[in-house]
Amino acid sequence: MNSQDVILGMLMKESLTGYEIKQLLEDVFSYFYGSSYGTIYPTLTRLEKEGLITKESVLQEGKPNKNVLNITDKGRECFKDYLLGPLEEDSTKKSDFMMRLYFGEFVGYDKVITWLKQVQEQAQSNLNQLSERYSLHRDEMHPAQIICIQIGINEYKAKLETIAQGLLSIEKLAQ
Repeated sequence: MNSQDVILGMLMKESLTGYEIKQLLEDVFSYFYGSSYGTIYPTLTRLEKEGLITKESVLQEGKPNKNVLNITDKGRECFKDYLLGPLEEDSTKKSDFMMRLYFGEFVGYDKVITWLKQVQEQAQSNLNQLSERYSLHRDEMHPAQIICIQIGINEYKAKLETIAQGLLSIEKLAQ
């Protein structure tokens, strides 16, 4: 899976602007796919050159023209090939927190507790946001999308449970 596959998948459903693609990558896709802002527009340029997408300039009153992106038949085939290909093994994003936590013995319990509470707060915030989006859009989602979001919600819940147990353990040791 790469940015090309994700973008083509988005365009399978509807025509989008580059900005709308960026928003989707930062929103729901950010929970299971990491992409940098710097890869979006070069990928779009390449997809257009390869004939996988087309760009249509839409005139707007009092605003700059808007470029709407459409998937071509060739792009649909390319995306279908990706979907029908073998599953790739999941890879986790690099985690500065996990690296520091692993070496936490070198900084003392207080610092480890601070890290755990910080990540606990962020994970809870992410869980709340994902749950809210899910409840808002659940009725219009495909069953496969529902499963995807439920996996993300359950991963956050498991992380929060593990952190809570770890905090209790570390706080006892710190006393």
